[in-house]
Amino acid sequence: MPSDITGTDIIEEDVTTGHRKWTFVEGPIFGNVVLADEINRTPPKTQAALLEAMQERSCTVRGHVYQLPAPFFVLATQNPIELEGTYALPEAQLDRFLFNTILDYLSASDELKVVDLTTTTRVAKIEAVTTAQELLGFQQLVRMVPIGEPVAQYVVNLVRATRYKNQSAPDFVKKYVNYGGSIRAAQFIVLAAKARALARRRYHVTYDDVTSLAIPVLRHRILLNFHAESERIDADEILRRLIEYMPPPKEASGQPR
Repeated sequence: MPSDITGTDIIEEDVTTGHRKWTFVEGPIFGNVVLADEINRTPPKTQAALLEAMQERSCTVRGHVYQLPAPFFVLATQNPIELEGTYALPEAQLDRFLFNTILDYLSASDELKVVDLTTTTRVAKIEAVTTAQELLGFQQLVRMVPIGEPVAQYVVNLVRATRYKNQSAPDFVKKYVNYGGSIRAAQFIVLAAKARALARRRYHVTYDDVTSLAIPVLRHRILLNFHAESERIDADEILRRLIEYMPPPKEASGQPR
């Protein structure tokens, strides 16, 4: 139920006076990092409650709006098999996720490490590597990274080309795509590219930052039609073809303005 995530009001009685009052008990959504495991098993009403949290950074219970702590991250998983009893996430909620990352099977060596770590008496020790305030500082630092106007224009053109009604959309987009990326897709590509630049000790965004992150940012934001399903064409293939169709300028350096 939505209250299992957002929290709920309960009636508490003062043992000394006998007076009763409403007390709000916070749900698990009031955390800095929230993991929604197999999110597609939650009913639509619960997904709607999570949507408000992801967009507004708040939740509403009995008409009262409660602000969520900062920083606030939502991680979610979906099982690609055993879809009975699941509810597809609405497009509006998918658009609130920054990345859609596909996790494949581990390599043989990594599977061996997992077996070794989980079948012995070894106990993992968790150590804090950062703080909430430091993460908020990182978020502000990412937004301060400059991006050249040609690079930003390339991001906008790339996202607009995913919309079949746009004049710049190639023929394969018009044939296979029902809905393309929104303006939020362009915003997230730029923010992710800025973070990638900092992670590589650069203080400006390059075209490589954009093309490296375009697919995970866009793959859950474009909806394909029946023609794509019948021909077994997925979003990743459409996006790879789109980047090949619209390659970034090779002569440009991507330097900031």
